[in-house]
Amino acid sequence: MDILPILSTLRRHKITALLVILEIALTCAIVCNAVFLISQRIDRIHMPSGIAEHELLHIELANIGAKADEKARTAADMAAIRQIPGVTAVAAVEQVPFGNSSNNSGIKIDPKQNKSTLNATNYFGENVAETLGVQLVAGRFLQSDEYVDLEDAIKAFAAGESNSKALPHSVVITQAMAERLWPGQQALGKQLYMGSELPLTVVGLMKTLVRPSIWDDSAAQYSMVIPIRVNSGQYVIRTAPQDRDRVLKTALEKLKLINPNRVVLKKRTWDEVREKFFQNDRAMTGLLVGVCIALLVVTALGIVGLGSFWVAQRRRQIGVRRALGATRRHILHYFQTENFLLATIGIAIGMVLAYGINLFLMTHYELPRLPAIYFPVGAVLLWLIGQAAVLGPAMRAAAVPPVVATRSV
Repeated sequence: MDILPILSTLRRHKITALLVILEIALTCAIVCNAVFLISQRIDRIHMPSGIAEHELLHIELANIGAKADEKARTAADMAAIRQIPGVTAVAAVEQVPFGNSSNNSGIKIDPKQNKSTLNATNYFGENVAETLGVQLVAGRFLQSDEYVDLEDAIKAFAAGESNSKALPHSVVITQAMAERLWPGQQALGKQLYMGSELPLTVVGLMKTLVRPSIWDDSAAQYSMVIPIRVNSGQYVIRTAPQDRDRVLKTALEKLKLINPNRVVLKKRTWDEVREKFFQNDRAMTGLLVGVCIALLVVTALGIVGLGSFWVAQRRRQIGVRRALGATRRHILHYFQTENFLLATIGIAIGMVLAYGINLFLMTHYELPRLPAIYFPVGAVLLWLIGQAAVLGPAMRAAAVPPVVATRSV
């Protein structure tokens, strides 16, 4: 179809055509970036933890009044939990994956560095990695004779006794952390430094172990397990998925019996831990989906409204064309082509705006670059919506009889 008559018609309706183009451009720009943000949020929600989530329970207690011997209390608690049928492992911990509260350290590979190479989470607790179900890919887990008590380690560290037996000297780290510290090298046997004072030898590599708090997704797997025992009142229990409710109830009863002067701060499965941790991401995903749908619906309605308006304004012109031999198919194609041209111009402008918005988000909010694939996908989507929206008005235009031309004279 010759598009020159269509362009001539659009020039006579500049303001209306311009409004439609701007509407499509803004929709294209916002939807492309919103869909990208949605994909980022979905990837984050499904972030691998590296632990046996469906087999784990988390209990956190707090004392009321004077504290008893914390070391003896922890030992009694863990002994009681181990006796529960179905419990396969238990560990006293200080922080847990997706727990929001974490203990972190700057890590160097040379004590003379001015700045840390990276920041990593310190997981404390005897047998915490084994209890969590972390997968070991090289080396070994920490051994019982390597563990030291947290209180003794703090005293020795404060005294500057870097070679003291009260301080840890080995560590298990994630593959992501090893690759960041020593790209392309074997990490086993190498030393890293917590700050500039405490050297630790890498004895094992974990496939994945997510951090408790994640403020940078690219660093979510920078975790290490350090051989330090803790008496924090937090316990991770591992059991079969079908036994979790029973084990949790029994464990709480036993812990209350051992020491009634405690309150339960948290009692949950790891499904609940993950659910709570990512609740804001799910809410944001739902909001962005709603915005995209609303924009697409408004754009479609705008195209329908414009098409209906132009059909009403051009009934005489359509009738004349029909009288001169134009078929319904010709009229239908005319309006579809007209809409396609407007959509194409709007999409072209929208892609430039989408790129600009993405640059702004990259600069101010540290988002990654918008992949090029989103541009053609967004264009095709808007073309399809535009053609579907104009179909109704175009069919009404095609139904205008030739006799309308004579009635309008």
